[in-house]
Amino acid sequence: MSTALLEIEGLSKSFGGVVAVDNCSMTIREGSVVGLIGPNGAGKSSVIDLVSGFEQPTSGSVRFDGVDVVGKRPDQISRMGLIRTFQTPREWRDLSVIDNVRVGRSDLERESLWRSLTSARRLRRQEALDTQELRELMEHYRLDELRNSRAEGLSGGQKRLLEFARIAAAKPRLTILDEPMGGVNPVLGERIGEAIRELKQAGSTVVVVEHNLPFIERTCDEVVVMDLGSVIAQGRFDELRDNKRVVDAYLGNDDE
Repeated sequence: MSTALLEIEGLSKSFGGVVAVDNCSMTIREGSVVGLIGPNGAGKSSVIDLVSGFEQPTSGSVRFDGVDVVGKRPDQISRMGLIRTFQTPREWRDLSVIDNVRVGRSDLERESLWRSLTSARRLRRQEALDTQELRELMEHYRLDELRNSRAEGLSGGQKRLLEFARIAAAKPRLTILDEPMGGVNPVLGERIGEAIRELKQAGSTVVVVEHNLPFIERTCDEVVVMDLGSVIAQGRFDELRDNKRVVDAYLGNDDE
């Protein structure tokens, strides 16, 4: 069995009197593609925020590659090799498309992500940049003709592809994708599935938060199911079809 890359134990988060995450525990093994599913309000996005440092837990632990990341800032966690996306693609609007991808190739061990983003000229001077590989990434994600255009002018689908190109450039240990299929057409959906498989082949572990269950079944090796802030099941998708708690909470019956 592969080693545990991300270990979440007893994680809880309250916002005032509302419990968003309640004693949540799960293990993500290295080299896997894991789907994180559950009904709206199950706590999936809150868990992502806690793992990536955008929120701090009320209690519990998060260990990435054996290191406790609770209390660390998002930029510190990203430099460790754990990156996440958001439900709406985010780009640096005033940078060109190619400089948005170039950000992923920044030497994050030596300088903060924020300092890397503040100047396109600074990015171009980075000695570690492999220009040929960058060009290949642009071509691979069909962004080459737009490389010098400002990223704010891209369509929604192109911004999603830009996001994957930047991830591929960064070569993270763990990538968390927050609803990558949201609002995309079937053709782009197939390309996203290919991109996730390519990330795995390149050595990245991937967690996919998604409501599109056929996509999860096709793409993921394993599935974690959340409800009411806690993990209620973890296993292969076909195994979970017969899990009564999962069916009641999320999958529904055949008639539904």
